[in-house]
Amino acid sequence: MDLELLMTMLLQTLAVDSVATVPAAVEATSQSIGLLDLLIKGGYMMIPLYGLFVLAIFIFVQKLLVIKKASKTPGHLMDQVKVLVQSGQVEKAKMLCAGDNTPVANMISKGIDRIGSPLKNIEVAIENVGKLEIYKLEKNLGVLATVSGAAPMIGFLGTVTGMIQAFISIAQEDGMVSPKLLSSGIYEAMITTAAGLVVGIVAYLGYNYLVTQVSKLVHHMEYTSIEFIDLLQDK
Repeated sequence: MDLELLMTMLLQTLAVDSVATVPAAVEATSQSIGLLDLLIKGGYMMIPLYGLFVLAIFIFVQKLLVIKKASKTPGHLMDQVKVLVQSGQVEKAKMLCAGDNTPVANMISKGIDRIGSPLKNIEVAIENVGKLEIYKLEKNLGVLATVSGAAPMIGFLGTVTGMIQAFISIAQEDGMVSPKLLSSGIYEAMITTAAGLVVGIVAYLGYNYLVTQVSKLVHHMEYTSIEFIDLLQDK
């Protein structure tokens, strides 16, 4: 009988504890902060970070499309040009390159236009076209690099200004400073640093990826120009 009474009291105690835990859980859930609310609490310094993030994504996508298009030079283009030039069909070779409209094709087309000139002049003409094409490929990459460096600094600046505002609010409080006021001011100030680091990392990774792709394309352009000069020397 004593055992039954003890079990009954234990079950009643567990029931009371579970009922008391439910409001605490509901309160903790209601106090949880979503990602959007967290970003809004970052303050005015989040606005330039939003702008830099959009700018970085736009430049990355735009340059990626340009590089992908520039890399679509048919592998058999040089072989066809070689056959046409060696057979004296220079105009057909020009038309073939004009229809491709890629950096490699534009360089070869300029070299074909200079056939009959001294070989040195042909090399200079191809090199000049290559420089223009490389400039087009690398355009705005510097902006992406700037974003990767500026975003973390803007985020840190936002943290500093946020901390200053938090301490001003604390200094204006009379009596004891509540831990809630202190912690809320600090975590809101730290949001901009986290956001700045995220934007900077994304821009940095995108910049390095695009630079690698441009370097591969430039290497292919140099190889093709050397191959074309060799063709003219053998002609």
